[in-house]
Amino acid sequence: MRSLFLLLFGCSTALAQVAPLAPLTNPSGERTAQTYCNPMDISYRYNFEQLNERISYRSGADPVIINHKKGNNPGEYYLFVTIQGGWWHSKDLVNWRYVVPDKWPMEDMCAPAALSVRDTLYLFQSTFEQRPIFISTEPEKGKLTFYNRWLPRLPKDIGPWDPALFHDPDTDKWYMYWGSSNVYPLFGAELDKSRNLTYAGNNPAEAYKAMFWLDPYKHGWERFGPNHSDPFKPFTEGAWMTKYNGKYYLQYGAPGTEYNVYGNGTYVGKSPLGPFEYAPYNPVAYKPGGYATGCGHGNTFLDNFGNYWNTGTTWIGVNWGMERRIVMNPAGFDKDDQMYVNTRFGDFPHRLADKKWGSLQGQAPDESFTGWMLLNYKKPVRASSTLATAPTDTVTADRVADENPRTFWVAGQNRPGETLTTDLGSEHDIRAVQVNYFDYKLAIFDSDSTVYTQFKILTSTDGKNWETVADLTREPKKDHTCAYVEIPLRTNGKPVRARYVRYEHVYTAGKHLSINGFRVFGNGLGKAPATPTMTAKRQKDERNADLTWTKVPGAVGYNVRWGIAPDKLYQTYQFWHDHPGSFELRALNVGVPYYFAIEAFNENGVSTLSPVVSSDSGR
Repeated sequence: MRSLFLLLFGCSTALAQVAPLAPLTNPSGERTAQTYCNPMDISYRYNFEQLNERISYRSGADPVIINHKKGNNPGEYYLFVTIQGGWWHSKDLVNWRYVVPDKWPMEDMCAPAALSVRDTLYLFQSTFEQRPIFISTEPEKGKLTFYNRWLPRLPKDIGPWDPALFHDPDTDKWYMYWGSSNVYPLFGAELDKSRNLTYAGNNPAEAYKAMFWLDPYKHGWERFGPNHSDPFKPFTEGAWMTKYNGKYYLQYGAPGTEYNVYGNGTYVGKSPLGPFEYAPYNPVAYKPGGYATGCGHGNTFLDNFGNYWNTGTTWIGVNWGMERRIVMNPAGFDKDDQMYVNTRFGDFPHRLADKKWGSLQGQAPDESFTGWMLLNYKKPVRASSTLATAPTDTVTADRVADENPRTFWVAGQNRPGETLTTDLGSEHDIRAVQVNYFDYKLAIFDSDSTVYTQFKILTSTDGKNWETVADLTREPKKDHTCAYVEIPLRTNGKPVRARYVRYEHVYTAGKHLSINGFRVFGNGLGKAPATPTMTAKRQKDERNADLTWTKVPGAVGYNVRWGIAPDKLYQTYQFWHDHPGSFELRALNVGVPYYFAIEAFNENGVSTLSPVVSSDSGR
């Protein structure tokens, strides 16, 4: 038995006789990768809010990505996230550099509003009190200037919390939207630019008005709880405005950040302050299944090539209820001006654009999906050690491959050389690896210079001879909370082929080394699974439908896809093959017809989509 273990998981680092790898970084040390994977790979900051309770965790939520342009130069991207002490700057949406501002509120910023207009970036925090609006013409340097020292105070409990700023380029008028409550609606107000964006009019108490309330009795997806199963009154928050083809799309997050069904919806109007009509195809952004579930409370932005993206928040919630990460998904508007966000394989690797995507017009934007599949779902994983003082059945190595961010492995010690090794069962083409760290019983409350991440990724065809295919010690020191590494092709243009993939630890801050996701992506050498079939029947309560599907041999999982027309199947719920082949979907809108289809996937690829079926009213 011991000799078999050494064969499969031995520590020899002899190099296989293969073509060398292409460079992983450019001369400046930045990644040359053109793909990304959710949760986004940024240096999430340690939170200070639970310092007195000695609860340590990294978190990030409520993202806003702004494409900020200066003159005729290409736009650069700025990412603002709740309680991060600053922001991130990127030129490519892959390499994010953390920026420390020269001034910042003592209480930090929750769900900040950001907007770029004519070379100036505007920034405003959530508040129920009087707070300033900041501006910057050099956000890459962290320089902020007070633009409006104090917005007038609004009535008690009104806010503006979770604000969003909007400038209408066609009228040159300015607006703000806000709201975070299960009692109040979303609000909107016009701002007076001639008075440094204070509320328009002479009386702030009359300057704002209600935009809309949630209606969970008609909108199934607005119901609270996991899979919309809790009768508690839901929350609305995270306003954002997008103008497209003369229409105003006022987006919002619901029903609660701590659930897998946290999504973004939209109302549509012909003027910035309404009236607005509920879009029947809601939610527009929805990802209830998979590893990074939930995608609510974010924003919609255009990249430099004219492609839309939608950001959002995914939940972990182990150390603290608000322990979260952020996601970014391709979005767009179809030929009928229907807004959509594609979360199909939303936590698998996706391409970043280098041109305007053609398939974004009229179809879900699958052009961004790399086709690299998850290779190690519940495959064998061995660890060099496991923490003996923890319940061993809860922190074992197999937890890193179960696609659950709330289960994790803890190493015996946080020291260089600790390893995780996954056996894929046969040789596969290895294209990318994601390592998601978990903050297990740490005592870190400040992301200082000691907080960074370094590791190596090694591969082997036989479990004896190992090749280093990624080495983060060669990069500048940076904290990769959700580290994503695209494995470079060999110099002959072929991918790395291996059966075994190993994480070799070098450094993380804190007492413990803990990982909640060691995810390997690429392609197997076999066939995609056969096409499954499914049925969908609407219940008497039209917010619900009973779904059933046939399981097919060799499948790892299934994507149930649905929408309001056979050619608009923009919604996706991902299920694993070991899940029952039936499900009660509780995310539908009353009075709206729906159409469903299903596809199967495995390590080798994705089946063709099944025939589209309509759901019966069930009454």
